Amino acid sequence: MCCLQARPDAPVRVITALVLVLAGTTAPQTGQASEPSTLQDGFEAQDFSPEGGLYYRDNFEQSAGEVVFQSEITRAGRGALQLSVRPLCPAGAEGCSERAEIWERTALRIPYDKGVWYGFSMRFAEPVPQDDHRYVMAQWKREIGPEADGDFSPFLALRMRSGVVFATVETNFLALPPDAPPAANGRCPAGWSPVWLRPETRQMRVLVAHAPNWSDRIGPEFDRCTNAVRVTGPRALPEAGPSWHDYGFYTLPGPRGGGMIHIAVDGAIAATIRGHIGHDDHGLGENQYFKFGPYRDAGAGKWTLFYDNFIRAATCEAVLPKARCEGLE
Repeated sequence: MCCLQARPDAPVRVITALVLVLAGTTAPQTGQASEPSTLQDGFEAQDFSPEGGLYYRDNFEQSAGEVVFQSEITRAGRGALQLSVRPLCPAGAEGCSERAEIWERTALRIPYDKGVWYGFSMRFAEPVPQDDHRYVMAQWKREIGPEADGDFSPFLALRMRSGVVFATVETNFLALPPDAPPAANGRCPAGWSPVWLRPETRQMRVLVAHAPNWSDRIGPEFDRCTNAVRVTGPRALPEAGPSWHDYGFYTLPGPRGGGMIHIAVDGAIAATIRGHIGHDDHGLGENQYFKFGPYRDAGAGKWTLFYDNFIRAATCEAVLPKARCEGLE
């Protein structure tokens, strides 16, 4: 089994032991923060800031991860977070993943029916993986209780496959209307959104934005069009590479049709998503939660990402320039 690997300037083993103790004191709860409290961490020290509300969760899949508080590659200030995963899963293992994800503390989670803003800066280390494989850089999920039936994908995720960055929204499966057109390489007519129907999981995944180097290796998966989730805006994300980009996200799940998400890149709105967002199944919890960092299916080689300037806040102005917030719902 792999273990978290420390560097002399970043005592990762000590950090991991600390977060294990703290994580053990925050068992899942319900109905916690009625309004989003502000969380912020610029990763300036050799541990997570108390004001950031973040920790590294320890389990088998996370043991593939490496956490480094470093100062060589930063977006702003003295430090930034370097997160990496290495091969961990046994050959032929089914359903095994490799993660180095940073979580919000359980007691600070936001109710599922509340809107909240998140922001962070992200940069890919080279080489950027180019294989047709699942890679996830950030995800938002609903709590899953013991009575829930099945596994539920994130209602919002920032992903990569074949070297292409793209964002998806997940919701409960909804049958398409009779006039629903087919998608063409992940593209739909105005008023429709490309969707991957997954009735066997009672879910469907909607493509809401992607980088300009779109690939026909990904597009065919989103082979139908739905009007249950509507996307406006340029829907453009940056290409994966060794450059910093600033991301902002507003998340308000609405599995019955009242959901809304804003995705912003480098201070400008890239996409606004409205409609059915998230899940409403029996046994799901009352809160949403966020985690970021490299997550992949079992893979080869080392994959590294850099993060900086994490923030969670109740208002748009805390994440985006004020002028960009005017007129947003």
